[in-house]
Amino acid sequence: MTKVLTDARSIRIKGRSFLALVLSPDLPLDDWLVRLDDLASRSAGFFLDRPVVLDVTDLAIDKVQLKDLFEQLAERNVRIMGIEGARPSMLVPGMPPAMKGGKPAADIEVKEREPVAAEAEGVLSEDADHAESQQIRPVTQSLVINEPVRSGQSVIFPEGDVTIVGSVASGAEVIAGGSIHVYGALRGRAMAGSIGNSASRIFCRKLEAELVAIDGIYKMIEDMSPALRGQPVQLWLDGDSIMAATII
Repeated sequence: MTKVLTDARSIRIKGRSFLALVLSPDLPLDDWLVRLDDLASRSAGFFLDRPVVLDVTDLAIDKVQLKDLFEQLAERNVRIMGIEGARPSMLVPGMPPAMKGGKPAADIEVKEREPVAAEAEGVLSEDADHAESQQIRPVTQSLVINEPVRSGQSVIFPEGDVTIVGSVASGAEVIAGGSIHVYGALRGRAMAGSIGNSASRIFCRKLEAELVAIDGIYKMIEDMSPALRGQPVQLWLDGDSIMAATII
């Protein structure tokens, strides 16, 4: 007798990638948590309803310290969806699952990379060969938004550059795998190079951003020269520092 396997009781299971933030703590953890609190207090809602992966690769902590770190993040309403780089013996019941093979979205292949403070990545459940060196294919695609990005809206495009023909309101955010171009005021958050592209830049006609980030390195508007505020500005990465200059 033949049985139909695709009846109404079947369960459909699919693979899918999602954009998540990756937090890579450094020691001492107390100091790192202070810096995290500073980021969260100066950019309200940065971690709100956003999935986060905790990367503890090469972090010299034990099971007790990892459990305490997880609890500290939970108290800050940072939702950890998975832990990367932890030994199986370090994970206790109640913790998120171990993850491996996380890599940037689209066609980008990253076999090995240095940890950064916070970066946006597509999380995929595939094995990665960490013996090979980092290989990144050029980002060539682009997305053009022909209207302002309003408060509460997010534009996420890990495949390439994002151009906003308008302004980015306070409370809005733009995340791009490549560079970000804003032909109006940038008042919200702009995160370029989210897939590990340190050559990405941010351009805007009027800089009033809450937060800018390139390849996981971030800077708040309060940390920038007052002479840059309200001016047409470009920002780029020089080592571990974000540089900025007015556009003439």
